[in-house]
Amino acid sequence: MVCLAANVQADQDETVIVAFGDSLTSGYGLPNDQAFPSQLETALRKRSHNVRVVNAGVSGDTTQALRRLDWALDDDTDAVIVELGGNDALQGLPPDATKAALAEILEKLQEKKLPVLLAGMEAPRNLGKEYVTAFGAIYPTLAERYNVPLYPFFLEGAALNADLMQKDGIHPNGKGVTVIVDKILPQVEALLVASQVDEDG
Repeated sequence: MVCLAANVQADQDETVIVAFGDSLTSGYGLPNDQAFPSQLETALRKRSHNVRVVNAGVSGDTTQALRRLDWALDDDTDAVIVELGGNDALQGLPPDATKAALAEILEKLQEKKLPVLLAGMEAPRNLGKEYVTAFGAIYPTLAERYNVPLYPFFLEGAALNADLMQKDGIHPNGKGVTVIVDKILPQVEALLVASQVDEDG
């Protein structure tokens, strides 16, 4: 009975982060234990955080993932990492449409009073300077509007490094994900602090 009670208490103290994104989150082409959510959870636990990172990534998703936001979250969710937009750019979708969909996602999360870390993406250069500039402005603009922290480029440290990317040049390999996790970790730890403040508040 004592052991069971201790386990229940441990589960109650566990912070749940939902990683809501596309194939970069889901771990396209990778074993589950090498995907971003798994590696992030492992890194956080090594730093003594009692945390569970839920993989809510769906390959191919654009920012229209908004439609599945409600079922991706449950009552245990304490914080959310939003990583979307890469497929919008690859498909050349209008930046204004991407911005509007991301804005709606952030609004819904704020309504639920969930701390958010917004992870940005960059558009391929071959789409032209005007598109690249407009797309690049989406993330800092929304981060400021909704007062959420921004990690400017999700693939920072891995993109353009062939040793860290899969053969398609779009998705990171396991080593690439490790680099991504190392770089984003400080902001995820800040997100954990924010989620605990919200719980205490």
